[in-house]
Amino acid sequence: MADLKNVSASIGAQFEGLSGRHPGQWPLIPRALCGVGVLVAVLAAGWFAYLDGQLDELAKGQAEEVKLKEDYKSKIQQSINLEGLRKQKAQVGEYVATLEKQLPSKSEMDALLSDINQAGIGRGLQFELFKPGQVVAKDYYAELPIDIKVSGSFHDVGAFSSDIANLPRIVTLNNMSLVAGKDGGLTLEAIAKTFRYLDADEVAAQRKAAADKKKGEKK
Repeated sequence: MADLKNVSASIGAQFEGLSGRHPGQWPLIPRALCGVGVLVAVLAAGWFAYLDGQLDELAKGQAEEVKLKEDYKSKIQQSINLEGLRKQKAQVGEYVATLEKQLPSKSEMDALLSDINQAGIGRGLQFELFKPGQVVAKDYYAELPIDIKVSGSFHDVGAFSSDIANLPRIVTLNNMSLVAGKDGGLTLEAIAKTFRYLDADEVAAQRKAAADKKKGEKK
């Protein structure tokens, strides 16, 4: 018991008077404990630095997991609706085909212009103006505006407008203006627009023009 007290006193004495002294001049036990403390601190700092990186990787992995789950759910939903989407695609294709049949080819435009003219004459209207304008080429079709001015009775002008709407080809009346005459008749001024297919050469020219425009914008 006396030896234990002497050892404790000896160890305690090594920790006395350390303040103000260089650690290299400390007795053995304080120096050893200081070295162990530094080692523990270094190991702890390294561990936390490593752990912090691992936590970042874990967070990224969790975020990627959530994204993959969402993608998986989306693809499952798409596969469930696949048959319905195929039916919708078929319906859209049929609708587009129906609309395409209403667009004349370039060679059929003269006949369509004649149909518009005959629709007015058939209603007893007097054409004061029937002037096709400049063809405006779009991506996949061409638009032809026609300035028209017809005169006739109220009912005949109305019937003419209805006949235009019921033509087998698409024709629209735009910028319509009605003026009543002194004799009770009406004068209709409008721009009739009809549409046609672009032929293969015109489509190729449109695509080339679009490609040249993109190249010009990149320079």
